[in-house]
Formats: sequence, structure tokens, C-alpha cells
Amino acid sequence: SAPRCRLDKHLFDVRVLKGEPAELSCTVSKHDVTGTWFKDGLKLTSMDGVYFEKEGLVHKLIINKVEDIHAGKYRFEGGDIKTEASIFVEDPPQVDKVLLKNLSSVPTVAKAGEQVKIKIPFEGRLPVRATWLKDRMELIDDTRIRVDKTETFTMLSISSTERKDCGDYKVRLKNDSGVLEINLKLVVIDKPQPPAGPIKIVESSANDITIQWNPPKDDGGKPVQSYVIERQQVGKSDWVTLGETPKSCTTFTTNKVEQDMSYYFRVRAVNAEGTSDALESDEVKAVSKASPGAPDPPEIVSASRDTITISWKTPRKTGSSRIVGYIVQKRKKGTMTWLPVNNVPIADRKLKMTNLKKGLQYEFRVAAVNAAGIGDASEPSQPVFARDSTKSPGQVQDLKVSSSNNTSVTLTWKRPEAKDGNDVKGYEVEMRSSNNLNWTKCNALPIEVTTYTVKGLRAKERYFLRVRALNDSGPGEAAELEAFLEATAPVVPPRFLIDDTVKSFLVIKAGNTIRVNIPFEASPDPVVSWLKDGLPLPGRATVDTKDGTTQLLIGAAEFTDTGIYTIELQNGLGKRETFSFQVQVTDIPQPPGPLQLQENVPNTVTVTWMPSASEKWESNLYYTVLKRESQKGLWHVVGDLIYTNKFTFTKLIPGRDYYFRVVAKNSLGASGPSETVQPWRIRKAKVECQVKPQIYKGVNQNQPPRFLVPLKPHVVTTGSECHMSCAVGGHPPPKITWYKDNRDLSSDPSYFCTNDFGVCSLVVLGVTKHDEGEYMVEATNEVGRAFTKAFLTIKGNS
Repeated sequence: SAPRCRLDKHLFDVRVLKGEPAELSCTVSKHDVTGTWFKDGLKLTSMDGVYFEKEGLVHKLIINKVEDIHAGKYRFEGGDIKTEASIFVEDPPQVDKVLLKNLSSVPTVAKAGEQVKIKIPFEGRLPVRATWLKDRMELIDDTRIRVDKTETFTMLSISSTERKDCGDYKVRLKNDSGVLEINLKLVVIDKPQPPAGPIKIVESSANDITIQWNPPKDDGGKPVQSYVIERQQVGKSDWVTLGETPKSCTTFTTNKVEQDMSYYFRVRAVNAEGTSDALESDEVKAVSKASPGAPDPPEIVSASRDTITISWKTPRKTGSSRIVGYIVQKRKKGTMTWLPVNNVPIADRKLKMTNLKKGLQYEFRVAAVNAAGIGDASEPSQPVFARDSTKSPGQVQDLKVSSSNNTSVTLTWKRPEAKDGNDVKGYEVEMRSSNNLNWTKCNALPIEVTTYTVKGLRAKERYFLRVRALNDSGPGEAAELEAFLEATAPVVPPRFLIDDTVKSFLVIKAGNTIRVNIPFEASPDPVVSWLKDGLPLPGRATVDTKDGTTQLLIGAAEFTDTGIYTIELQNGLGKRETFSFQVQVTDIPQPPGPLQLQENVPNTVTVTWMPSASEKWESNLYYTVLKRESQKGLWHVVGDLIYTNKFTFTKLIPGRDYYFRVVAKNSLGASGPSETVQPWRIRKAKVECQVKPQIYKGVNQNQPPRFLVPLKPHVVTTGSECHMSCAVGGHPPPKITWYKDNRDLSSDPSYFCTNDFGVCSLVVLGVTKHDEGEYMVEATNEVGRAFTKAFLTIKGNS
């Protein structure tokens, strides 16, 4: 019999993009086979876009342009031959190619405050999930930003753009058939940030002042074109524009100054979008001469029982003229008195001293001299003995490991033998791992006790440790041992070890160092993150984390360092722990401005003054008012904890001279005073003839008190003066007493009460919200009692 037809090549599954052509083919072993095609069990016939071909032994089904309806299972049958395969139609998200090119190559640009909408239409098999990301973080709806999605488009809307919206965005469109990612950029332009501070004083003389600043950290997206410089004289309120510099120049010199006068300067950056906020300087004084700054502490070159030689460097600040020499001083360690080594400045920066007492320990300091005089003295040198060098100490005894864990080893030892250990000043510990030949010193300062814990070691690691004794001649011979650390400790969730040494609120003086240590425990070591006010730390801040403690260090605190700092711990357990504390950077206040005196109410004086410049950065600043009654008398406090710029003194005696002074205070101390120059005097009233009461005698005899004019309600604003009055009759003349919320005001100096022939007045000077309440006047005499009430309402300044 003739051989049967067989199938040489089967149908294979096909995956094809929607809109692309597709082909299914199989190969049989005989030419005379007539084949039939089926889809999902139904016989197929030729139709638009779908046709069949036979080329010799090959049978084909061809689809010109695949659509969703073409997806399914296909079967070819011919005689006893049968083979099946499926066509899978892939329809991933797609975006118009021209739009895609524009989005990827052309940034979207907006001005700060404008509304931005970026709409991206798409096609593809539903459902399509659209995700917007900025800097690899998914965008989430908030008060300004909104992400919309429909079946045909996705859109990002920003109601009011800000500079922080700048960046690289990614739109990810995903469905069951695939993913399309679109990269785009948004640029928001704005006026620049203020120039970077602080403003440095390059030169200050009687004739001119030169200042320097740094360009703004953010130019607003447009290049800085220029800087505008303004000046304000201390004690005045107006700012004067001095000039403008090009963008390449960040220094400015003005000759519009007067000798011994003090000024503030401020600088603004300008770009095409506008002018930045101002960077303001500290107070600058125009002086004719400037003495040098302090050099670094001198260094000890050599020492013996007869001589000590020191050297030093030129100070960083040389003053307004060249340095002509140096003055050196010495003192015995433990004393406070500095004695001169040389009375005439020496030009060299090295000095050999011989007039010393053997065996004593000395400290030295240096001050530079120029035409303006002797500058500030350096910090003291390291203490040094006037004696010959000694023999190195002997080897420590009985070095051993007293305890260890998976990260640390505790060593103990004994002093060297008596003949070699009498002058030991301390010990040093060194370590190295088994795969490292270099020794590392474990302690920065000499160890005074005979035990030490080496921390930060790795589990399952072998270490070599050695200890040396130290004296004035250096380290002695090392004693060495070997230690092996056990397996890793169990997992410990991260947590902070907060005790009384960790403060939640720190007050730091401007210019001082901010150093905060936060202890914690966790195993394995956690990822430690620091934030300030919810944002990354400024560039001047450094963080050091080791041995279960994370440290924040800012070398010289600025007022901008005020804020809330947050530390976050997170390790592989997925648990997150946070701790926050607040830092307030402050400084001793600047003095208040000039004082003015006024007699707003008879026999009182109201003292007003210009605010201290420190009010700009100190929220807890207050004032203290003092007075004295002669030009050389003692000052006495008459008003304290004053948070306004006004104070009224009521206990004046006519005919006496009074002087007043005001100082600004905060938690760090008090400013210099601002004082009156001329004395304040209230003249004695002339003696006048008293009207004889007999004229009215008997008219209102034995009449109980009655109010002829009652009190009326008052509404006043904070800081203003309030006058309340009423009229009372009765005989004998009634005694008048004022009350606020049932509290007797007779002995309260904040209220000024008068009674002129039955007209009773109360004056409240500089009212505050605390003065609001119900006021009552009580009139009493031998016959009876009467009272009248009214309410005082205080409104804030609009």
C-alpha cells in the first residue's frame, strides 16, 4: 500500500502586536493533501484580510493586519493530519510618536505660581494603569498636585507651581500586554533665592566698608543678572540703595560711611523674573584702625630643664595694617596670671626662653601687634615641663581579655614594674585584624585607667591587640595578645536610648558649635537618616554614626539652623523608629534704639524706644527698664519682662531729676544699655488757694453716694491708652475704689486713678488682652454705698 501522509512541521503559537501581520504555517509530506483551517472549532473561509496559501508541501494562513477578533486557537486538518496553535494579540499602551518625541526632548516650562497641566492620550488594551513619578518617587494627590486617568488619557495638574516641582518626571503606562515609559522634564522659573550668606566684612575703615557674599544656591531657573546693595544706619528705619553689581561680582565697596558709625547692609539677587528677598548683615562699624586677630595656639618645638622653644603662625586676620611683631606671655599651669616674656615686639615667629624654673609646667600664648595696637591673644599652648626628656616606660604587665561579645573586647592590664613605671602618664591601645598588617590606634587621648573596651569589631573575626605605657618621652614597649569574636548577636529592633542627657530643646548661641549625640541600639546596624524641618540637612551639617551613637555636628551655628531635627532608624526588620528635638539659635541681643520721654498723663513719664535689631531673629526677647534719681546714683529696675517698646513710670516726685535706661534681654544675657542723656524733671505745682468748703456746707449734708454719670462700655485696640470715667455725688465726699473682675486696683501701678471734685477717672496705659474684663467703681461714705459697672473689650490690631 502507498505510504500515509505525515506532518513534517507542526503549527507553533504566535504572539503579534495589534495592527501587525501574522502567519501560521505547517509542512506535510505529500503534495496532494487538501487542507482545511479552523478557528476555535469553526471552519474558516477566505475573507477580507485573511487568506490561505499552499506552496508545495507548505500550507499557510495569513492575516494582513491583526485585530482583537483574530486572537484564538487555530487548527489545520488534512486527511489524517491534524495540528493546532494559538495566536495571541498583544496590545500594549501606545502614545502618538510626535507627542512622545516632544515630551521627551522639549521641557515643559512654567513660571512660579502658574497652573500646569500635562495631558498624555494613549491607546492599548484596557485596563491601562498610569503612574506618574518624580525623581523615582510616585506622585500622590495633595492640595496642589493631582493625577487624573481615564480610559483614553492621563493628566498631571499642578495648581500653583513652585521651584521644588522642577525635576525629571516619568509616566509609566502598563497593561497585560506590556509597559510604556515616557520621560519628561518640568522647569519652573522664579525669582532667585537670597544670596548665600553670611555677609563677610572684607575691610572696614573710617572712609569705606567692603562687603562680600556668595551667589544664591538657587537662581530661580534664570541666570542672576545683578545684585542690589542697600544700607541702613543703626537707629534709623530707612534703607538707602548704594548701588548694583554685575552677576560676576560678589563684593561691593561703599564710601558713604562716617567714622565710628554703625550700619547694616543687605544684598538682593536679580534675574529676569524679579528680585530675591534680602540677605542682611550683622552690625558693621566704620572704624579707622583694626588690630590683628588671634593667632593659633603656639606649638612646642623643644623642651629641656634650661630652655623651652615655641613657634607660631601669622593670624588669619592681620587687621588694617601690616603686623610689626609679636608679644609672648607665659604662665604656670593651674594659675590665672599671664606674665610677659618680651616687652618689645619681636618680628620672628619663633622664641627660645631660658628664664624658667626646672620641673615646673608652663603654658604660652601669643598676640600680634600692628599700627592699631596689640591684637587678641591666642589660646594657650599645650602645657610643657621645663625638664630633660625621660626614659621610655617599661612594658605593661598581665595584659588579658576580661570580657568580649560579638562586637567588642574589654582589655585589662597592670602598670609596668616600679623601676620603669613611676612616671607613666597614661596608656594607648592599638588593634589590627588578622588580614591587615597595619595597626590602628583605638584612643585619641591617653587612657588613665588600666582597662579599655575596643568597640565596633566584626563577629567571627580574629584580632590582634596591643597596649603601650606613655610618659613625657613617648610610648614604651608594647604588650600584645590575640582575640577571637563569637557569632553575630540576635536581631534587635531599632530603638533610641533616650535619657536625661538627651535634650528635646536646645538653645545655642550663634557662632557656637551644635553637637548632638543620640544613642540607640539595633542589630543589624540600622540605616540612620537625619532631617531638618522635614527636609535633608543643610550642606554645612555633618552626621557621624558609629558604636550605637549618631552625632549631628554644625561647626558655627547660624540663625537659619533653628528648627526641628528628626532622626530615623530603620533596619531589615521593617520597623521604623524616629526621634525629634528642637534647636533655637540665638545670641546676646543688640542694644535698643534711642529713648524718648513724654508726659502723657500728669505726674507720669512714658519711655519709648526703637526696637533692638535682634527682634528680627529672637522670638523670646524682652526689655528691662531702669531708673536713677541723680547723675551718679544707683540704677534700680522699675520694669521687667516688657515685650513692647513702651513703659510708663508713675511714681514720680515733682522737683527731682530722673535718668532712664533700657536693655534688651533673652536667655543668653542682656544687651548694652540705651540711656537718656538729659535728666527728666516734673516741676512742683504752685501752691494755690483752696476753695473753702463752707460755701457749700450743708447743701448735701448726710447724703449717700450716687452716681451722676455712670461708667460706659469701652472698646479699644491693643497698645493704645484707655480712659474710663464717671461722676459721683454724696456727703461726706465718698471714698472711691476701682475694681477689675472684683480685684482691687488701688495698689496696682499699671492703672492710674484720679478723683477731681467727684469726677473719677482710670487710665490704662498700653492696654493688652489681659486688661479685658468688667470694671467697677465703688463709692462709700458714712451714709451708704453705691457702685457702677462697665465692660472693657480689647481688639487686636488689624
